[in-house]
Amino acid sequence: MRVDECRYGASVSTVSPPAPETPIAPPDVDLSRRLAAEAIGSAFLLIAVVGSGIMASTLSPDDVGLQLFENAAATAGALIALIVMFANVSGAHFNPAVTLVERLLGTMTSRDAWAYVVAQISGGCVGVILANAMFGAQTGRGWIFLSERERDSAGELLAEVVATLGLLLVIHGAVRHAKPHVVAVCVGVWIGGAYFFTSSTSFANPMVSIARTLSDTFAGIEPASAPGFVAAQLVGAILAWLLVRWIFADPAD
Repeated sequence: MRVDECRYGASVSTVSPPAPETPIAPPDVDLSRRLAAEAIGSAFLLIAVVGSGIMASTLSPDDVGLQLFENAAATAGALIALIVMFANVSGAHFNPAVTLVERLLGTMTSRDAWAYVVAQISGGCVGVILANAMFGAQTGRGWIFLSERERDSAGELLAEVVATLGLLLVIHGAVRHAKPHVVAVCVGVWIGGAYFFTSSTSFANPMVSIARTLSDTFAGIEPASAPGFVAAQLVGAILAWLLVRWIFADPAD
């Protein structure tokens, strides 16, 4: 999610839509603070995803639909709050696919992009471990236990392309309102809805695909299935980059 600091506070009617080349975060925020925001935000996001999945399985053991609703609602709510919290620090990516598109659009350097991805994956894995630790009594397992849940059907892989493509288009459309809360709500609503209208339950995030291998719970994915999900998400990101350049092109270009 890109943040155009100089446009905040201005009414939408007096501001022209920012071009795709608008910087993703205030230029005066140093890299260390941005990376901390990405790592912390990613950790909390995965705590929400995995923790709510475990809680849902405990509270509604015989109703998978209700479990999914509880998991989706908690994830969407946490995501909205995290984006609002960190949008003006790092741009609140929490997703290597978002970072990849920003790099392809030229809004960040390769060095910063790689650093973001490392911070996101590291933070996400820590978040899963913390969720496992918090719910150890319910699961009867340790802090790390690899998932055995297969998610490798052709339909699920296609769903990840669709979910990631849609997420990135939502982000790049919403960011043109130049208000972090608009982006946050749009992204949260998209992810919450996509839990139900995609067969994969919409991971739409390579970091999430990797981190969720560390918990054999409701939200888990087996390590062997994760590379396919990551590849599908990267395909969705490339398609989104092409569409963003075309649909949201600056009329002056």
